Amino acid sequence: MTAPLPSLTDLEALFSARHSCRAFRPDPLPRAMIEDILRCAQKVPSWCNAQPWKVTVTSGAETDRLRQALTQAAMAGGHSPDLDFPKAYLDEYKARRRECGWALYEAVGVEKGDRAGSARQMMENFTLFGAPHCAVLSTPNDLGGYGAMDCGGFVAGFTLAAQAAGVASIPQAAVASFAPLLHEMLQIPQDRQILCAISFGYGDPDHPANRFRTSRAALAEFTDWRD
Repeated sequence: MTAPLPSLTDLEALFSARHSCRAFRPDPLPRAMIEDILRCAQKVPSWCNAQPWKVTVTSGAETDRLRQALTQAAMAGGHSPDLDFPKAYLDEYKARRRECGWALYEAVGVEKGDRAGSARQMMENFTLFGAPHCAVLSTPNDLGGYGAMDCGGFVAGFTLAAQAAGVASIPQAAVASFAPLLHEMLQIPQDRQILCAISFGYGDPDHPANRFRTSRAALAEFTDWRD
C-alpha cells in the first residue's frame, strides 16, 4: 500500500522550520544519516537529468583540517572564487541583505560601527561555525550557468532533507571564495567549478546566533500575474 504523500501544509512547516544555522554542537552525525540526506537531496530536478552536482563531505579530523586551512587563508586575504560573486546588491536586494546582517549582529551583540566585532563574526564562516561536517559542492565547467542552477536545487534539497532529519545546516558562499585551496586540499578536479559549501550537524539552539530568523518578501514583491 502506497504511503500518503505529505500535504502542502506539511511541506510549508518544513520550509518554515529550516534556517541557516550559525553555531553547531561538535557531535558527529552517523554516516548512514548523511547518506540518507544525500539520497533524498539528489531527487531534485535537473536539466536533462544531468545531475551535475558532486559533493565532497568532510568529517572528524578532515573537517578540522579544513577549518584551520580556511581560517589561515581568510586571515591572509586573496579571495579567488570559481564562480564570480555578485557585482552589487541594489534596491530591495541590498535592503534584504542589510536586514539579515543587522539581525545577526544584534543577536550576537555586535553594535553598529563595531568593525572588529563584525570582522570576528565574519571569520566564523571559515571555522564552519563549529560544524562537524562540511559538504563542498561542485559542477562541471562545461555545463555553465545551467549546471550551477541545477546545483542550487540540490542545495535546497539538501538543507530541507537535513531539516527533516533533525539536522541543522547553512549554505556558505564564503567558503567557495577560496576555491584554489579547496581544489588542492580536497582533490576536486580543475574541470569542476566549486559553487559553495554546506556546513551541517546538530545545531546549538542556545547560541545567540541561532536566535533570529530572516523575513520573506510578500507575494506581490516577486510575482507578476498575467491573466
